[in-house]
Amino acid sequence: MKIALYYRHIDEADRMAFDELTTILHDKGIATVRVGDGGDLAGCDYLFSIGGDGTLLSSVQFVGTGSPDTFPPVLGINFGHLGFLTTVGRDNLHSMVEELLGGRFTLEERSLLQLSAAQDQQPASFSLNEVFVHRTEEASLLRTEVYVDNLYVATYAGDGVIVATPTGSTAYSLSCGGPILTPDSRCLAITPISAHTLTLRPIIVPDSATLRLHVCDDCFLGIDSRRTTLAGNTDLILRRAPFSVRLVRMNTQNFFSAIRDKLMWGTEVRN
Repeated sequence: MKIALYYRHIDEADRMAFDELTTILHDKGIATVRVGDGGDLAGCDYLFSIGGDGTLLSSVQFVGTGSPDTFPPVLGINFGHLGFLTTVGRDNLHSMVEELLGGRFTLEERSLLQLSAAQDQQPASFSLNEVFVHRTEEASLLRTEVYVDNLYVATYAGDGVIVATPTGSTAYSLSCGGPILTPDSRCLAITPISAHTLTLRPIIVPDSATLRLHVCDDCFLGIDSRRTTLAGNTDLILRRAPFSVRLVRMNTQNFFSAIRDKLMWGTEVRN
């Protein structure tokens, strides 16, 4: 077995846990290789994302660098804070490896958003959580025309617009009042950010649809944890990617236990 290790940095406080992880793997006869920008995932059975949710989101960038069909399942190890997408913490490394080797886990298929800009020929970008546009600090609002399968929906005037996958429905979209979607929901959520019209509410559309955002003004473009600037009068084309990412979920967890335990969702309050 060969495992790819992806991390952006390891703090001194986490160095002992990281060394413990690599020692456990090597003692089990498991080969490891660190991957970074342009890293080689060839022959890897799993990709361990070590950090927080942001690290796991950035690891998805590698899916577009090779053959998506051979992209290994991603297991998130939480060295961060909330770690909603991660499946194990630094205190459960021994049991995690044993469960992985024993096949006591499930693989969750997570859909991706494919983003392309109609005005340029750059390669498509992929996101696991969301794509969003947000006004610049100098602007009082951002105007975004939203189309679904070439049908005009509305012009969203406010701080911006989020298009979230089911995975991303528990992230930025949720904080802006968007709905929670189960991972197997074949849909997308369009969520306004601080809309200037109170009747503009989140809307759910099938992920078979093609979305077009016509951004009227200069803005910031967010693709998961990546940020860039975008000129006004630009069309963004969004559709479900033709491939997905598999996340490892230990059998002691499921989506609903995660939102209860990590988002404190529906937890009974007792005095």
